[in-house]
Amino acid sequence: MKTEKNTSEKSVKKSSKKLVKKSVKKSWNEKLNDAKDLPRIIELNAEAQKRWGGKTMVIPSPIEVDAIMKTAKKGKILTINDIRKQLSEKHSTETACPITTGIFAWISSHAAEEDRKAGKKKITPYWRTIKSTGELNEKYPGGLLAHKRALQAEGHEIVKKGKKYKVVK
Repeated sequence: MKTEKNTSEKSVKKSSKKLVKKSVKKSWNEKLNDAKDLPRIIELNAEAQKRWGGKTMVIPSPIEVDAIMKTAKKGKILTINDIRKQLSEKHSTETACPITTGIFAWISSHAAEEDRKAGKKKITPYWRTIKSTGELNEKYPGGLLAHKRALQAEGHEIVKKGKKYKVVK
């Protein structure tokens, strides 16, 4: 009997911990401002050097990616590779992590929409940042159509290639 009671108490504690974790969800702006010990410069092994091109790589902080995205003026476009190049120059590395740069651009876009909904007028113009292939980002707020409309409103020509949309340069 005593063993059963202890077992049931543990499972209650476990389930209550799970409930606490689910109810404490970070906002997009909290994610954007959470540096997580970043930026960090790493040395790449031989395999990674072939894949990413270079011996050193910076893993940027989310706010650094957001700051570069904010520099895109109306009528201009930035790609993820443009951001990576600026980050690697800033940190004197040969490359910047494409995965975290893309993830942090996505976080920045949602944080900007959070700001817009909160009534802020000046937000990060995330729609001016596109994928390195020239494609629009379906993961930005509102999806592909919202991204397409925002760029077209600034005078960019968008073409559909299969299921993807690209900016004509």
